[in-house]
Parts: sequence; structure tokens; C-alpha cells
Amino acid sequence: MPEPSAPPVPPTPPVPLGALLARDDLGLRQIAGPAAPGTAIHWAHTSEMADPYPYLLGGELLLTAGVHVPDDAEPGAYFDGYVSRIVAAGGAALGFGLAPVHDRVPRALVAACDTYALPLLEVPPQTTFSGVARAVWQLMARARLAELRRVTEAQQSLAAAAARPDPVPAVLRRLARWVGGLATLYGPDGRPLASAGRLPEPGPGHPDPPRTPAPDGPRTAPGSGRTPPTAATSATARTPAGTPRTPAGPEALPSPDRGAVRALGELVRVVGGGGGGSSPGPASATDTVKGVHLAAYALGAGRGFVLGVAGPRRAPGDHTIASVAAVLLSLLTGEHLSGTGAARSAALVRLLLGSSPEDVAPLLGGGRRLVVHAVPAGDTPAPDAVAASALGAALGSALVDVRDGVVRVLVPADREPAVQVGWICGVSAPADPPAWTAADAQAARALARARATRTALVRHGERPALADLVPAADARAHAQALLAPIAATPALTETLRTWLSLHGSWDRTAVALSVHRNTVRQRVTRCAALLAADLDDPDVRMELWFALREG
Repeated sequence: MPEPSAPPVPPTPPVPLGALLARDDLGLRQIAGPAAPGTAIHWAHTSEMADPYPYLLGGELLLTAGVHVPDDAEPGAYFDGYVSRIVAAGGAALGFGLAPVHDRVPRALVAACDTYALPLLEVPPQTTFSGVARAVWQLMARARLAELRRVTEAQQSLAAAAARPDPVPAVLRRLARWVGGLATLYGPDGRPLASAGRLPEPGPGHPDPPRTPAPDGPRTAPGSGRTPPTAATSATARTPAGTPRTPAGPEALPSPDRGAVRALGELVRVVGGGGGGSSPGPASATDTVKGVHLAAYALGAGRGFVLGVAGPRRAPGDHTIASVAAVLLSLLTGEHLSGTGAARSAALVRLLLGSSPEDVAPLLGGGRRLVVHAVPAGDTPAPDAVAASALGAALGSALVDVRDGVVRVLVPADREPAVQVGWICGVSAPADPPAWTAADAQAARALARARATRTALVRHGERPALADLVPAADARAHAQALLAPIAATPALTETLRTWLSLHGSWDRTAVALSVHRNTVRQRVTRCAALLAADLDDPDVRMELWFALREG
């Protein structure tokens, strides 16, 4: 069975060895091995096995009282083999407990830990191994809480940046501050389009042989001093029009080290699908060059844009923060795919200058469209621009508007909207540009019905009916004449239409119109009086429904 490419670790930040040594209540003392307070401890494990290798996953502080040491063993040879197996298994440090077996740490064990560069801690008699393990988990819990707070603050900061007039540069600036390094948006051709921050100074003593990164797992190249890139599932990006371009190449970015910039460019090529293969690139990739940590994230669902990040360290939460920025940039850049952002701008200008909807429709792709009205389900707050854009992306359209707490989306007719988790939707019948206004009204009525019936999605019905047997002009004339007594009061007309669509239910009509049920009763009674009609008569209801549909 092949060994895993990386040791599994708990979903919590590791504990620096120095934090354990600083705990006065433990009284731990390092007596051998390198002075590396930043050594990462992923957990504490107690074992008295002579060969602990099969039972270690890597990253442990191994605790032992020396029970396993044979009385007749040659100390030098025994501890040399013992420590070498711990190091081979990926153990982070060794803690040796004084009493009840040994009153001092064996000198041969100290020498072996120095030889194999394994930190050795002396655990005093009053400190129990379970106390050490508890301290590790307490420090992990604190680190995890700090990480969650940092990620939450970063999410809020990045979301606020995305709402600025210059959202793409603003998001990059905020991200660069959070990672303490460089954040760059690359285009489909691999050229940097916008950048913020500076590449951190490379650490000393990190050789940088040239190589091409490949998303083949976290292995360390022998003698390279850095970790090859790792990759996740496939996803790529889209092209924002009008984004200010910067010159291509490593010299385009503020960089004290061209090698790190070139390595980041290689990651961008891997993630962006530019490696020469036919398969899509991975969703993300990471690398480390001369102590500078690099990462690249594909944006959106198509080939194109990539977010590149470089920082002086890989702090807990950095990947999550960068992923949030990648999602926001995907939403901000996705609308510009194939120049559609410029086309929508031209359509808006033409409408403002007096063109009709049917004249500007070709700029939006032309053809028949569906209108979708949506509101958040339950007690979710009113939708903002980011939530509306996310809904539009899920429905397959960037034509999104938020008005009075309702998101309106213009969707191509060949994309049948599905139920959207967390949303209540009303969908119109397919309509050509001249009928988009009527389709908007259909979607509004469908949404009102969905809210009243507590249904996730309601579609406006489109099927042949008896009303289709009457010429359209005659139907409109009859409807206008029949509804004339209430036509001047839109509240009466809309209440009657909703009440009839909900089969005369007072409560559901009140919910759909957001009014009190007594208000519904008063309005319907008023309609009956003005129309001089018996609304309990099904024939009257049918005729009025026909008129309301055509009027």
C-alpha cells in the first residue's frame, strides 16, 4: 500500500514548540536538538514501543518514560536506532519523562537527538503526559479561534473592498495586506493585469534551481530547498474587459527576486491551463521559492484569469482568505467574459438615449429570455450586490438587478431555471424583447404566488387555453371594459388578481401582498361592489380572471 504524499494532520493550526516551552505550569526544558521554537507540533502521543515508527503519522510530540529501554542494551546503539526511527516517521520532537523509571535523561539519548536534529524535551516528574497533551490541545484551540477571527475579519474586509467603485484593485490591495505580500491578477495570456503589495524578501540559504512546477502532490525535490506545487480540482477563469494592463514579464512587478516572480508565473500557467495539455488546469497550486510562499487560484468556471499570491509565510487561514478573494474576483471578472461588459454598457447608453428594448436586445445576445424574480428564503437579510451576482451566476446570466429587496435576472430562454437553495423564485414565460415588460410582470406574480404557497420556485404557465380562441384585440377590449370600474386603482386590480390566483384564500393573498387579511377582505369587497359582480359565482371568477390576464 503506497504511503500518503503528506502526513494527515488535524483540522487545527499546529502549535509552535516554543509555545509549549513557554508554559510555566509544564516546566518543560529542551536539552538537545536544534533550537527551533517554531517547530510545528500537530499533536502529542504517548508510546513505550521500542520501535514507534508504525504508530506515528508525523508531526507528533512523542512522549516516553523510557520503559521500553532494555537493561542489557548498549545505550549508544539502542538510542541511535530509536531516534532514527522517530525522525524517519516524521516525529517533530521527543519528550522524556523523569521518574518512575529514569531519574535523568540518558546521555546516549541526548547524543542521538543532537545527531539526528530532533528536539528533546525533559519532562519533570510533576508534569504528567496527559497534562502535556491537554496543553497542546488548549494551544491548538486558541490558535484555531484566532484563525477563525482573522478569516472572518478578512472576509468582511474583502467584501467591503468588492463594493468599492474600483473593486478589482481594492480587493487585491486588501488581500496583499492580509497576506503581507503580493497579490496579482493575471489575464488569460498569463500577463499581469493588476497588482498590489510587494513580493517579500527571500529567506537566506534557499537554492533555486530552475524547474517546471507540476501539480503532483507535496513532495520536496531533493536538494532544491523548496516544495513543489500542489494542485486541487479543475476550475479556470474569465476575461475582464477594461482592466488596466501592466507590462508582461517578471520586471512588471515590484520584486526583489526575479526567480520567485518567474516561479509564480509558472504556477499561473499550470492553473490557467497553459501547460500544453488538453485537460483543464487545476483549481489551485502552491510552491515555495527561497522562503517565499507562492499560490495561484483559478477564477470562475472557464479558462482565463488567475489570482497569484506571494507571502513571507504560510500562516493559518491564508489559504481560506485567498480563496475568498478568488471567489470575489471571479464574480467581478466573470461579467466581462467575451466583452459582454462593454456590450451591456453600450445597451444602457442606447436605452438612455431613446432606443427601444428590441433595438438593444442584440447587444445582450438577442433571442427570447426568461425573467426571474427572487427573494431570500426565511429570515435571511435583504440581498446585496454580491448575493445578487452569485444568484445570477447560478442562473447563468450576468444581467442582474436588485430593487426593493427583489433580485431580477434576465436569463436566456434555453437555460431552464432550477430551484436555488436559500431563494424563493418566480419565473416568467419565455418572451421576445418587446414582451419583456409583460414577462417582468409575470415573474412578479409568480414570485408572489411562490411566497404565498411557500414554494421554492413557481413558473408562469404557458399553454394553449380557451382564451387563445378569442382575437387578441377583442380580448383586450372586453377586458378593459369589464375592469374599467377598478382600473384607476392598481391596488384593487392587483389584489383581485392575486386573490383569484390563490383560489380565494384570504390568508395566502395577505402573505403574497404583504398586507393584513382584513385589508384583503376590504379590497375584494370593494371590487365586488364596483364591478357589481357576485365573486362567489365561479363563472364570474372565470370571466374576471380572463380579463385580468388580457387587460
